[in-house]
Amino acid sequence: MPQHLSVSPTRRLRLIAHNIRSLWNIGSFFRSADAANIEHVYLTGYTAVPPRYEITKTALGAEEWIPWSQYADVMDAVKHARDSEFSIVSLERTDSSISLYEYEWDDAVCLIVGHEIDGVPKAVQESSDATVHIPMEGKKQSLNVSVAAGIALSAARNVA
Repeated sequence: MPQHLSVSPTRRLRLIAHNIRSLWNIGSFFRSADAANIEHVYLTGYTAVPPRYEITKTALGAEEWIPWSQYADVMDAVKHARDSEFSIVSLERTDSSISLYEYEWDDAVCLIVGHEIDGVPKAVQESSDATVHIPMEGKKQSLNVSVAAGIALSAARNVA
């Protein structure tokens, strides 16, 4: 690990994956959740749930030990996380979003990622405590949703 980073073993993390089309991305969320010691994954909207071959293949079985739940309405998952005393952070580039490297992460954070093209719905962003983005250096201003989630979870887990 680079010397300038330290891991926050006490920060509690959860992930909401909303309206994710790709089963491979869902599997990747579980694998990243395992790597970052996420305590719960919420699968909302039309996001598929295990067991599915594509999810298991990409997750390498992590969906078997990472706790997860399914909610038709993303706002029900947001409410559950908030009632569990988690701050809600949307991962989306907006005019007012904060770089995830400059954001001061709380001790209990539920990160929300959204649809591969449409992103996190505006109503969900508005109900969030913050909206963060990944600074982009190239011509493209976006990443694959599972890659972006992995970067954001790593940033939330590691503190400067």
